[in-house]
Amino acid sequence: MPLPALFSARPASRRSPWRCLSYPSMRWWSFANLLSNAGTWMQLTVQNLLVLQVTGSAAMTGVSLAVQAGPGLLLGLIGGAAVDAWPRKLTAALSQAALGLVAFVTAALVALDLLDVTALLVLAAVTGVIATVDGPACSLLGNDLVHTRDVPSAIALGSAVHSVGRLAGTALAGIAVLVFGTASAFVANGLSFAAVAAVIPFLRPVDKPAEAALPATEATPPRSGPGTDAREGLRFFLGRPRLVALAAITGLSSVFGRNYALTLAVLVTGPLAAGAGAFGTVSTVLAVGGIGGAVLAGMLHRPSVRLVAAMAGSGALLQIAAGLSPSLGLLVLLVLPMAVAESVSDTAGTTVLQTDPPAHMRGRVLGVWRSLSTGWGLIGPPLIGLLMELAGARAALVIGGLVIATAAGAGLLLHGRRGSLTPDAGRVAPVPATARPAELAAVA
Repeated sequence: MPLPALFSARPASRRSPWRCLSYPSMRWWSFANLLSNAGTWMQLTVQNLLVLQVTGSAAMTGVSLAVQAGPGLLLGLIGGAAVDAWPRKLTAALSQAALGLVAFVTAALVALDLLDVTALLVLAAVTGVIATVDGPACSLLGNDLVHTRDVPSAIALGSAVHSVGRLAGTALAGIAVLVFGTASAFVANGLSFAAVAAVIPFLRPVDKPAEAALPATEATPPRSGPGTDAREGLRFFLGRPRLVALAAITGLSSVFGRNYALTLAVLVTGPLAAGAGAFGTVSTVLAVGGIGGAVLAGMLHRPSVRLVAAMAGSGALLQIAAGLSPSLGLLVLLVLPMAVAESVSDTAGTTVLQTDPPAHMRGRVLGVWRSLSTGWGLIGPPLIGLLMELAGARAALVIGGLVIATAAGAGLLLHGRRGSLTPDAGRVAPVPATARPAELAAVA
């Protein structure tokens, strides 16, 4: 479906993956985020090369990335608590403006040839700190624009917007740098952040009757006391079995199954004896499958952790088959449904994560998640790299797939056994009209 058609104001069916676009504020939000994603990928396309040029060291390039990721690992809880304590729209607007300012400062330093290692690391750290607040604030603001039943559609649309923005930004970066110089990519990113910040004041969150008993989006809990304690978010997360299970399956999938830039690149160029162009084809198929999976997931209304585990397990089985693939053609055929399954799993998991907690706890829950996801994001690549060094690319894919499939299967069996031992397990309890999101998710 052409992108302009996605942003039309036509009424969408309740099963349409694009039904979230029936909300005017979501149309504006999605368009602004399309610009923002394009600007971000323009900057990312040239950023690593710039860091390498400034530092002259590949190791220092890795250090700069670690410095930027570090705040997410260490300060995720605090950032999430801030999102719960402060007005959502104001928080998102200020964080977007702050990220835009960092991009403009970087552009100025590049243009004036004043960017050195110290400035580079400081800017990376500042970006990481701001992102600990910006990530959960923008995610929850987007969900505030639609009813709970349409959150999967909003998340799926966000995934599609991210993919389109990535393609557009990567293409535009080369043109901008060639015509205007390296600093132009950072200027474009700063302008894209400014566009999002300018749109936010005009967004109108929907009234959600199911959450009437909870603090409203703009009337958040008191700004001091236990309600805003970051540790309360961690206690809530650890006391919620479905969130712990979601973290376990997502963490294993991220560490052992999502590092395809490493595993599939080595498999294609090594055992399958193909070139870089062939890996480009595989990467394109992965991207197409990811978009297709997001579209399918957008048709869901109340995804569950069981669905996340089932899709993760299915993707893991396909990963095992990919690792054993004797030819490039068969590998391409396998990675398409593998990417679809993993995209459905990701979208379903994100929906559970952002709708299961009560509204006044969601920022802190996302803060916990940011710390966890940053951790397994840092652990995954070196662990898979070591596994490939010891056993090869094929074995790394197969072993990783077995770990994920075993964990997902065990979780589904355990859940099924508990359900069979529960009286009236086959009956679905009626859902009161005033049920909270967590209660709705519990019967899903």
